[in-house]
Amino acid sequence: MGFVTALLAGGVFGTGLLISRMYEPQRVLSFLDVAGHWNPALAFTMAGAIAAAAPAYWFVRTRKRDLLEHAVELPDRSRIDRRLVAGSAVFGIGWGLSGICPGPGLLLLTGLSLPAIVFVGGLVAGIFAVRLLPQRVSAGSAGV
Repeated sequence: MGFVTALLAGGVFGTGLLISRMYEPQRVLSFLDVAGHWNPALAFTMAGAIAAAAPAYWFVRTRKRDLLEHAVELPDRSRIDRRLVAGSAVFGIGWGLSGICPGPGLLLLTGLSLPAIVFVGGLVAGIFAVRLLPQRVSAGSAGV
């Protein structure tokens, strides 16, 4: 059942990317260009995604269980450590430079464009690099 749920969630996410055309790096970059030709489309897409996801988050936060009655452990929203700050910075820099983040990157990969191949290759390399770091580094330390 978990596989079916993940497949459906991925399908809804991919459909949302296609409808909103947020897989196009230029649309994302134009949202980030607040001093030039700013396009607010990404803000509306994010607002729609938040509105769609909010009831599910409320449900899980209230019950601490999902619909299948599996226990759900939510991340600590108050702890900021080096790992969180570094990951956020790398994500933001990569997104700002390329206009691509992981979801659209996988969607763009279906077209086998060079930028998508380079992006997803870097994403996979980053995932493996983090797993290879010594435990004491990847665990981070409290505080920044």
